[in-house]
Amino acid sequence: MPSKSPAQVLSEKADKKANSSTGWFSSSSTKYEEAGDLYQQAANAFKLENSFREAGDSFAREAECREQCKEVNEASNAWWNAAKAYKRGYPDLAIQALGQTISHLTKSGRFRQAADREKDIAQIYRHEMNDLHKACESLERAGNWYSQEDAVATANGCFKDAADLHGEIGEFPQAIALYEQVADHSLTSALTKYSVKEYWLKSCLCALAMKDVVTAKRSIAKYSSQDTSFTNTRECKFLNVLIESIDAGDQEMFTGAVVEYDKITNLDNWKTAILLKIKKGIQQDEPDIL
Repeated sequence: MPSKSPAQVLSEKADKKANSSTGWFSSSSTKYEEAGDLYQQAANAFKLENSFREAGDSFAREAECREQCKEVNEASNAWWNAAKAYKRGYPDLAIQALGQTISHLTKSGRFRQAADREKDIAQIYRHEMNDLHKACESLERAGNWYSQEDAVATANGCFKDAADLHGEIGEFPQAIALYEQVADHSLTSALTKYSVKEYWLKSCLCALAMKDVVTAKRSIAKYSSQDTSFTNTRECKFLNVLIESIDAGDQEMFTGAVVEYDKITNLDNWKTAILLKIKKGIQQDEPDIL
């Protein structure tokens, strides 16, 4: 029989301690404290062995012991450590552990840290599980918590990322609402005002992707009233040419405008994908003669 590793020995010792009956002179909280310490040692030993699933499980058991002792901060940290271990190949378990951490943090009123962990969940949904809808939900929740804690720039970063993802999966009304929300915040500071034209461009592209030229035109008028300099930006002029080409059902004119814009301002993947969607929707039929 292969001999047990140091981590396995510690894990068994912790199990034994956690499951032992308390004697006359010791309390159950002492038992769980000691078991929690042993689980923590076992978890770190498993990490040394690159056994991340076992490390995560041991940290989770440590967290449960800390909860038995009403050690809220220690329990929260243990779940966070479990999540970090589970991130190495077990994304669904990492999300569960992060959820436990967040539960402790919100009950303690530590919303800034809860937002950090919720952002971690969004990253796992986005990059590991490719569930962009769930990623949006987590980003928006994190953004709301950051806002409550006056971390406005971090909140806007979350809302902007959520807007991009909504756009990617075709949830255009949600994307537009978030781009406008971030733009409204950005208008209030000289430091962030420069980024507003980018959000407004993306908002209008979402409207055009929905084949809603009327909303796009109304939005341009609204944005120009919010910031009069918008009318003269390359973004606004670009949008106007796109709308003109859509109204004319002219795909060539549309492509020409995109090529011209891209020469000076490189189009990123997000805009390229949306513009392709808009182009495909351009009607090239001969108009009915009344």
